[in-house]
Amino acid sequence: MRSLDDWHRPGPTPRQRRIDLVIGLAVVTAALVNVLLSRSVGQFVWGVERSAAEHLAFALAITAPLIWRRSHPEIVLTVTAVVFVAGQVREAQEIQFASGTIFASIYSAGAWGRDRSQARWLRLAVVGSMFVWLAVAWLIAADSIPEDAFADGSGELPPLLSALISQVLLNLVVFGFAYFFGETAWLAARREAVLVEQAAQLRQARAAAEERAVATERLRIARELHDVVAHHVSVMGIQAAAARRTMDHDTGMARDALSAVEENARTAVDELQRMLGALRTTDEMVSAPAPGLERIEELLDRVRDAGLTAEFAVFETPVPLPDSTSRTAYRIVQEAVTNALKHAGASTIDVRLRYLNRELEVDVADDGRGASWSRTDEGLGLVGMRERVALLGGTVETGNRSAGGFRVRARLPVVPAPRRSPERAAP
Repeated sequence: MRSLDDWHRPGPTPRQRRIDLVIGLAVVTAALVNVLLSRSVGQFVWGVERSAAEHLAFALAITAPLIWRRSHPEIVLTVTAVVFVAGQVREAQEIQFASGTIFASIYSAGAWGRDRSQARWLRLAVVGSMFVWLAVAWLIAADSIPEDAFADGSGELPPLLSALISQVLLNLVVFGFAYFFGETAWLAARREAVLVEQAAQLRQARAAAEERAVATERLRIARELHDVVAHHVSVMGIQAAAARRTMDHDTGMARDALSAVEENARTAVDELQRMLGALRTTDEMVSAPAPGLERIEELLDRVRDAGLTAEFAVFETPVPLPDSTSRTAYRIVQEAVTNALKHAGASTIDVRLRYLNRELEVDVADDGRGASWSRTDEGLGLVGMRERVALLGGTVETGNRSAGGFRVRARLPVVPAPRRSPERAAP
């Protein structure tokens, strides 16, 4: 966020310019009328009689710039200050509206000044010049003050000093309020601009978060669809091929293969319905849990039904796993088995789970053609596997085995279950 002095307040809107025009013309009219009224009642007591034209000209010159007080505040303040002092020197200045105009000009320069440093120093210079002129005017007028001018005074202070202090205090209050209100208006506009900017940033952040959430959900759905459809369709294809080959000479085996096709189709439909149900369900509804390590044997049984040899072993002592880790391990095995069935032409699949210190190692190896298939299936299979492992902070390795075939080895971090404190024996 930029500092306050770096911010430039935008200029007035067309509507604000129209308002300034109307108000400025109204003030000009009122000032001209006030000049005529003041001349009629004899309020121009300067000691020198000026013409009506000069009085009206000074009133017009000092009030008309208010029309541009928000579009050109620095110029307006400079012009009104010069005209004010010039009218005082000529002793032809209408004082009521002129004082209000100086107040409005100082305020506008503080509230609408584009360059904060320039606006600050210009206002201080104008206020300072006003006090300098006040001092000069008092010095000029001191010799012409009649001796009996303060004959009715009854205070404790000298009359001339009292009048001077009164004028200084009055000008301090007027100029001080004009300066303060201008700063306050500018700060209020700055705070509003900051709120608008923050609101825009929040909207952008929310839109970006929604886009990321949609992208993440699409990736998750793509992985789930790939895992469910690819595996079961691969098994169904192998079983259908087996049924076709054995249909003529071994109807029993063909029947078993077709039953396996039917079972895999039903399982695939069930998992698709579970996933679609999870997409449609509300937060209050709970969908069926996704498969985990407890269903690896069921997965390998389908592989065996397809005519492959599937071996499964668990090393070390199993520990309770978080659901996310269990599901990821199952999907890794499923993906590796699917690739072996679909691409590698393998006859044997070896699945091993190793419970290491704070890690679960999932090792799936086959005796197929090796990595020749992986280049074509890198799109969803292995990429989805790596994405799942990366979400848990684990690592995955894929590649050919030295003895032939292909291996997938993943290591998933495991947080050990908290130990229970031993119960105290009863006395």
